[in-house]
Amino acid sequence: MSRILFVDSAHPSLTSLLQAQGFECHHLAPNQGYHECRQMIADYTGLIIRSRFPIDRPLLDAATRLRFIGRVGAGMENIDSEYAAGKGIVCLNAPEGNRDAVAEHAIGMLLALFNQLLRADAEVRQGIWRREANRGLEIGGKTFGIIGFGNTGSALARKLSGFDVRLLAYDKYKKGFGNSMVEETDMDEIFDQADVLSLHVPLTQETKMLVDYAYLRRFRKPLYLINTSRGPVVHTFSLLRAMDEGLVKGACLDVLEFEENSFEDLKSGQWPEAFTKLVKRRDVLLSPHIAGWTHESGIKMAAILAEKIGRLEL
Repeated sequence: MSRILFVDSAHPSLTSLLQAQGFECHHLAPNQGYHECRQMIADYTGLIIRSRFPIDRPLLDAATRLRFIGRVGAGMENIDSEYAAGKGIVCLNAPEGNRDAVAEHAIGMLLALFNQLLRADAEVRQGIWRREANRGLEIGGKTFGIIGFGNTGSALARKLSGFDVRLLAYDKYKKGFGNSMVEETDMDEIFDQADVLSLHVPLTQETKMLVDYAYLRRFRKPLYLINTSRGPVVHTFSLLRAMDEGLVKGACLDVLEFEENSFEDLKSGQWPEAFTKLVKRRDVLLSPHIAGWTHESGIKMAAILAEKIGRLEL
């Protein structure tokens, strides 16, 4: 019987679905980590992960029977997928399962920021009733620039299509996706037209610190920034400088460059100056990397990943 090792937690239905396919499923104990996984991995055909630790070359070298790695999520930056492919190991993920959650979260954050909802809620709970000071903005009539038009970028476009907005999308590695809903364009057009910028790119050497001060200066109009992709895509000090100068009017950040690699917490130790400045701003809305973390997305990702594993010829 083929055996699968779960390194991270996943929705219980994933274990049930894989067992129904004939797999024997084992789970790494909470007190076990990378070194224990490396010692055990030679006994397993499959590996299920999220982001607990990197799947690097030494671990892959020890995985002499491994045929596939399944990530319960979208990004694959914690897997040396090129090295794995060279060993005949198939790498799978499930971005279809949380794309709607990410898109809804992005819109929810923007609505909250535009309508001063966090401040207004806190004030009303204190008996403070300020209407003019909490006057909001409407999404309708705005031009959105969507960077990356994969699963989450396209899901955001679908959900925004009913808001009476103009949608511009750029994807360096995807062409021919424009339709009546979204305009496929280049970065020059987005720099010129965007009122809101939403990031939907994987974390690679190419996208790390993509949004820096020079990038933000290229926008013709002051804009709002949404990042639900990966924290290190945005250089935080550059964002703060751009906000201080009025180049960016507000930001919705579900991810931060100060997260641990596992995404489970902020990096320990003294908080960097950029973080302490960021959390004091009223024009920034923050959440702890939960855009794709809904009750429904866990079930969807489990089903999608199990289906993809089931199609493998092992």
